[in-house]
Amino acid sequence: MGSELKDLNSKPAKTQQPDPNDDDASAKDDRPLLESTASSAAEDIQELEKKFAAFVRNDVYGSLGCGKLPLKEKLLLGIALVTLLPLRLLLSTKQSEERVRPGAIVSNHLSYLDVLYHMSSSFPSFVAKRESKSSDFKGVAGIVTDRVRNAHQNELAPMMLLFPEGTTTNGDFLLPFKTGAFLAGAPVMPVILSYLVVRHVVFLLCQFVNNLEVTRLPIYHPSQQEKDNPKLYANNVRKLMAAEGDLIVSDIGLAEKRIYLAALNGNNRLPSVLHQKND
Repeated sequence: MGSELKDLNSKPAKTQQPDPNDDDASAKDDRPLLESTASSAAEDIQELEKKFAAFVRNDVYGSLGCGKLPLKEKLLLGIALVTLLPLRLLLSTKQSEERVRPGAIVSNHLSYLDVLYHMSSSFPSFVAKRESKSSDFKGVAGIVTDRVRNAHQNELAPMMLLFPEGTTTNGDFLLPFKTGAFLAGAPVMPVILSYLVVRHVVFLLCQFVNNLEVTRLPIYHPSQQEKDNPKLYANNVRKLMAAEGDLIVSDIGLAEKRIYLAALNGNNRLPSVLHQKND
């Protein structure tokens, strides 16, 4: 018996080969996203910035805030840490006088400050995570549709605030719209935000005034064809916002943003980026 055990222990363990027909095996593809050699790293980043231009931040802090700061910025940052002020926004607003009540506000998305502005200007409604766990949950799209329709019909109901791009950009581009805000077929108010100066949040808190340009377009009333086709409705509102805001229409989205950010963070493996759950 002892010799048999010895023979078994002496045999090399077999390495299980992945089945090419197995979905799990294909999901764990290790194809490199970028070349890992140091000599081509800069070229790879430049290539990504051209491909994913909508997500490239053009401020002094560089991509992901990892750029080398000038001495002046370091001194300002040091002073900022002891002179914080409440955040103030100086708004330059272009607004329509139309009185018809929309069901939702659809806005481009640049920063977490977008929510602060919209909350202060219209106190809109959101969909909370807790609601998605309730027993009568009918899907996020169902909740949004009901609220948009109710806000349009009931003056006491808060309007929905939706960022149909599904993620943030650098403010020069407009990504494809998701259809959630347009499923109810109710009128929507397109809003275009533009920050005149992009700075670190600490510096924003140190300035007496921060400038934000807000363009509220006339309420968009969908045609019957658009009501029957929410995707067409969303695309037409997107084209209008791009034209009025002088924005570049881009076909990339959240998946491409994850690829770009992962590459900047040094993650050159494709699967860990593409197989994440969408926000």
